[in-house]
Amino acid sequence: MENGRAQFPFPYQPYDIQEQFMQALYSALDQGKVGIFESPTGTGKSLSLICGALSWLSDHEEKRRQEAAALLQEGEAALSTFTPQPSASSSSAEPDWITDFVQKKAERDLVSKLKEEELKRKKRDERLEMIRNNVQLKYAMKRKSSEDDEAFKLLQLSKEEQPETRGDQEDEELIVAEYESDDESKTRSRFCAAEEDTDDDLVEEHVTKIYYCSRTHSQLAQFVHEVQKSPFSKDISVVTLGSRQNLCVNEEVRRLGSIQRINDRCMEMQKNKHEKQHDEEGVKRKRGPAKTVCPFNKASALQKMRDDLLGTVQDIEQLVKLGRETHSCPYYATRLAIPPAQLVVLPYQMLLHEATRRAAGVQLKGQVVIIDEAHNLSDTLSCIHSAELTGAQLCRTHSQLSQYADRYKSRLKAKNLMYIKQILFVIEGLVRVLGGKVGQNPQSQTTQTGTEMLTINNFLFKAQIDNINLFKLQRYFEKSMISRKLGGFVEKYAGSGVSLHVQSGSNKENRRTEGLNRYLQTLQSNQGAATVSPADQQGSVEAEKVLSASPMMQVEGFFMALTNSNTDGRVVVHRQGTLSESSVKFLLLNPAVHFAQVLKECRAVIIAGGTMQPVSDFKQELLFSAGVGEERITEFSCGHVIPPENILPLVLCSGPSGQELDFTFQNRDSPRMMDETGRILSNICNVVPGGVVCFFPSYEYSRRIISHWEASGALTRLANKKKIFQEPKKANQVEQVLSEFSRCIQRCAADSSSSLTGALLFSVVGGKMSEGINFSDDLGRCVVMVGMPYPNIKSPELQEKMSYLDKHLPHGGGRSPGQALIENLCMKAVNQSIGRAIRHRGDYSSMVLCDRRYARPATLSKLPTWIKDRTSTHASFGPAFAAMRKFFLEKKQKQP
Repeated sequence: MENGRAQFPFPYQPYDIQEQFMQALYSALDQGKVGIFESPTGTGKSLSLICGALSWLSDHEEKRRQEAAALLQEGEAALSTFTPQPSASSSSAEPDWITDFVQKKAERDLVSKLKEEELKRKKRDERLEMIRNNVQLKYAMKRKSSEDDEAFKLLQLSKEEQPETRGDQEDEELIVAEYESDDESKTRSRFCAAEEDTDDDLVEEHVTKIYYCSRTHSQLAQFVHEVQKSPFSKDISVVTLGSRQNLCVNEEVRRLGSIQRINDRCMEMQKNKHEKQHDEEGVKRKRGPAKTVCPFNKASALQKMRDDLLGTVQDIEQLVKLGRETHSCPYYATRLAIPPAQLVVLPYQMLLHEATRRAAGVQLKGQVVIIDEAHNLSDTLSCIHSAELTGAQLCRTHSQLSQYADRYKSRLKAKNLMYIKQILFVIEGLVRVLGGKVGQNPQSQTTQTGTEMLTINNFLFKAQIDNINLFKLQRYFEKSMISRKLGGFVEKYAGSGVSLHVQSGSNKENRRTEGLNRYLQTLQSNQGAATVSPADQQGSVEAEKVLSASPMMQVEGFFMALTNSNTDGRVVVHRQGTLSESSVKFLLLNPAVHFAQVLKECRAVIIAGGTMQPVSDFKQELLFSAGVGEERITEFSCGHVIPPENILPLVLCSGPSGQELDFTFQNRDSPRMMDETGRILSNICNVVPGGVVCFFPSYEYSRRIISHWEASGALTRLANKKKIFQEPKKANQVEQVLSEFSRCIQRCAADSSSSLTGALLFSVVGGKMSEGINFSDDLGRCVVMVGMPYPNIKSPELQEKMSYLDKHLPHGGGRSPGQALIENLCMKAVNQSIGRAIRHRGDYSSMVLCDRRYARPATLSKLPTWIKDRTSTHASFGPAFAAMRKFFLEKKQKQP
C-alpha cells in the first residue's frame, strides 16, 4: 500500500474509524504533511495516535536500516567484482604502466571510501558508547542544560576586589560577571569556540523521534498510560519531560513552593557543584561558608536513571518515585534521555516557546511533532508570548535594581553598570507611560483612567526609550542572568529580614549597609500592599514569599516581547486611577510568527483534537500565515463511535409559553426571558434522569439569572426535582463539587422512593467545568446551553485582533475575518461544552441549544459533524419536548 500500511498493532479489534484515522496519520507522517486531525473524545483518539505514529516510526527506522545495509552490500559487491580490463583505446594510446596505475588508483579510492564509511560508523558508535559510559557526561549535561553552561562559563567572577569589600565573599554568587557582548563574534571566540570544537564530537546524536505534547500534566500522564497499554510498550523508549516543580525530589528545594524560587535554588546548587569540581582540580577557593550542592545530581546516578527510564515506559509520578529510590534527579536524567528516546512526551510550553525548548535540549530538525488537545492552539501561542506588567511591579523592580547597583557598584565592571542603567532607564520610561514616577509609593500616585492601544514603535517613542537597543538588552539578560542575581539579592536581604553582617569594614560601610537593610524592609512592607490585601498579609507565609520575590523575570519577559516585529503585536496601556493598579501589556496578534519555526524544522506536524471545528480560521491564522502551502496540509475528521440514535441535539427557538429565545445582550436580562429559561429547565428536569448540566455564557449572567430565580421561586421548583450545584469560584474546589454531584446522582438512582431524580449543575462556558471534565453516563444525560457565549466585543484587545485579521487575512463568505473570529470563538466554546456529555460507545445524551440564532445554517455548520448531522431545529417548544420525552423513555426501556 503506497504511503500506508495494511495493518496496525492494536490492543483490541479497532473500530473502522480508528483504522481510517491510523491510515490517514501514517500517510501524513510518511509524506511530511501538516495534518489537522479531529476525533471526538470517546473514540480512542490517544490509542489511534500512538499505534498509527509508532507504526510509522518502526517502519521508518526499518527502512533506514535496510537502506544502510543495501548501501554497504553494494559497496562490498563492487569491490569484490572489481576486475579492471584495459580498453582498446587505452592499450593502443597509453603505456600499460599508466593503465595499471589508473586502475589501481580507482581500486584504492573505492577501498578508501568504504573504509572511511566504516571508520565513521565505528567512531559514531564509540562516541555514543563514551557518553553512555559517562566518559564525557559533563559535556552532554552541559548541552542539555544551557543554564548550567552559562552559570559555569559566562558567569565566572572576573573582578578586581576593592579593600572595603573583602568581607563580602558570601555575596559572590550575587555579582554579575564581567560582560563583553557588544561584539558577538568576540564573545563567541572567547567563550564558546574552543568548547564547540570538542563538544561537536561529544554530543549524542538524536534518533528519529516523535514529540507528543498536550496542555496539562494530567493529560500527558493519561497519554503515557495509554502507551503502557499499547502493543509498543515493550519496544519503545519513552521519556516524559516536566518542570523542576514537578520532577524535583530534593525536599529542601521542593518546599520553596513557587516555580521561580525552585528554579533559582536548583541553578544555584548546579553552580556550586561546578565550582566544587573546579576546586578539586586544584584551583584555590576563596574563603567563605561552604556552599550547598544537590545530593541527587551525581553523574553516575543520573546515567543509571537515564538507562532505567529508557527501558520502561513511566509517567511523571513513576519518575519521581524512581528518583527517590535511586537517589538521583529525574529533572536532569530525563533531559539526558532525550537524544536516544523515540517518543518524548512534554507540555505545550516546553515545545512552543523557543527559549524553553532550547534550554530543555529539544531539537525539532527532521522530527515529528504531535500537538494534542489543539483546539486552543492559537490562543495558547498568544498567551505564551504575551507579557504584562503592573505599575507596582515596575516600581518594585526599579527600587530593587537600584539598590543592587548601589550595593555592588564598586565590584561591578563598567559594562555591567552601563546595562543596568539602561534597564533602569527603560523601566522609568514604562512608568512614565502609565503616568507615574519611580522612587515613590505607586499606591499613592494617581493616574488618569483609560485604555490606550499602541504599536510597538509608537509605544517606544511614547516611553522615550526608542534609542535603547532592546536586542542587546535581551542578550544581556540571557548571558548575565541579572534576573536570577537580583532575585537572590532580594531573597537574601529583603525576604528573610536578616540584617546584613559585615565581617570587616569601615563605620561608613556599616551605616550604609544598615540603611540599605532598612530601606529594603520598608520597600517590602510598603510595596507589598499593592499586591496583597491587608487581610491576607496578616500572618500569611505565602504573602511573604510574594513580597520577597523579584518581578525582574516578568520585566525581562516584557522587554523580550518588545523585540517582536512592529506589525505582529500591540502594547495595551491600562490606566486604572492609581499607578499601582495600572499596567502595560504586550498583545501578540500574529501567533503564526512563533509557530512558523516549528512547522519549518519538523518533518511533519500533526495537530489533533476532539473538536477542531471550525478549522477555516485555524488554517488561515496559523498555517497559511506561517507560509505553509495548501498542498502540505491534510485534514481528517471522523464521526463518533456511538450509534446515531444515542444523541439528541435540539435547537430551541422558543420556550413553553411561546417566548422567542433571543439571548442577545439587549434582551437576555429581561424578566420574561429569564422566566422562560426557568420553565425550559423545569420541563427538562421532569423527563431527564440523572444529571443535567446547564451552561451560561458568563459568570455575571449566571449570577443575575440565578438571583432572579431565587426571587421568583423558580429555583425552589427546580430544587424539588433535582439537587442544585453551582460551579465553585475556586479551582481547588472543583473536585469536591463534582464528587458531591456524582454521589447525589448515584443515591437518587439507588433510592426509588426519593423525590429527587438526580442533580442539576450550573456552570459557565469557558469556566472550570467546560473543558477537561467528563460528564459521562448519568453525570450528563442532558447538556443545556443558554444563549450564545460570544466574547466581549468591546474589549480593546479583541477589537485590535479583529482589525489585524481584517487587514492581513483574505475576506470571503460574506463575513470579514474579524467577524468570523467572533463567531468561531463562540462556537469553539459551545463545542467544547456540549462535547462533555458523550464519552464512550455506550453513552447517550441530549444537547439543548437555547437560542434562535443557533438555527442559522452558518452557525449550524460550525458544530462537529457527528452532532450537526443529528441536530433538529424546533420553532416551538412542544415538538422538541415530545422528542426528548420519547428519547429518554426508549433508553429507560432498553436498560436491563
